Amino acid sequence: MENAVVLFDGVCHLCQRAVRFIIKRDSAAFFRFASLQSAVAQELLPPAIRAEGIPASVVLVYRGRIYTQSSAALHIARRLDGGWPLFFAAIIIPPVFRNAVYAWIARNRYRLFGRSETCWLPSADLQHRFL
Repeated sequence: MENAVVLFDGVCHLCQRAVRFIIKRDSAAFFRFASLQSAVAQELLPPAIRAEGIPASVVLVYRGRIYTQSSAALHIARRLDGGWPLFFAAIIIPPVFRNAVYAWIARNRYRLFGRSETCWLPSADLQHRFL
């Protein structure tokens, strides 16, 4: 099984919590993680996205495809344990509507949830999941 990579804002508290949420519900260890500020992210992101700077979005890289914003979140939910894959049904909602909500949260994430001065580091038992 080829793993998917979740790129997240390493200084964002909401994003850090989201990574822990995913890990807890990913018993198959399908997802690997790297911060958007890392060299790994720079290698995985296409030049067009790199040119814009660090995205204000979670990015999912899987089988050569790049998913951002609500599409990334829904594709991640699709692979989680429990009832979370049911949320993938929201993919039928036009992205313009899904991403409007996502963009508002992304724009306000530091104000609402806080930020760190440095990237979050995983515990020793989780380091194998991080690139």
